[in-house]
Amino acid sequence: MNLRSRATLHHPGIQLAPLVDVLLLLLIFFLLTWNAARNENELDVKVPKASSAKEKSAPIGDVVVNVKADGSVVVNRRTLSTPELTELLKSLVQLNAEQAVVIRGDEVGAYKNIVNVLNICTEAGITNVAFATAK
Repeated sequence: MNLRSRATLHHPGIQLAPLVDVLLLLLIFFLLTWNAARNENELDVKVPKASSAKEKSAPIGDVVVNVKADGSVVVNRRTLSTPELTELLKSLVQLNAEQAVVIRGDEVGAYKNIVNVLNICTEAGITNVAFATAK
């Protein structure tokens, strides 16, 4: 003899509050990473101004090479030496033969530093090179 009454099982349904929290966190995460990937600009590199410059944001696949005034090269917020930059660009060309590179040279830096980066791009097999300027 069973004297306990059985309670009816109540299905709780979908909990919306945790779902909305997770979706908002994912949205914030993707917006921040998209914004960081869109602007790979080194803050202490001041590019020269061009009177007829057209504003173009670099596509996600482009590699932005920042050349500082002292000649140091920064890619993805990492300072690279000449052999490291050559190795990086060669590995990127192996993955994508049409790899694009955007060179951001400091306006007070020596022109030989820009030419050095161009030579490295040529050695690596990169033919799609662009120069960043300010409007």
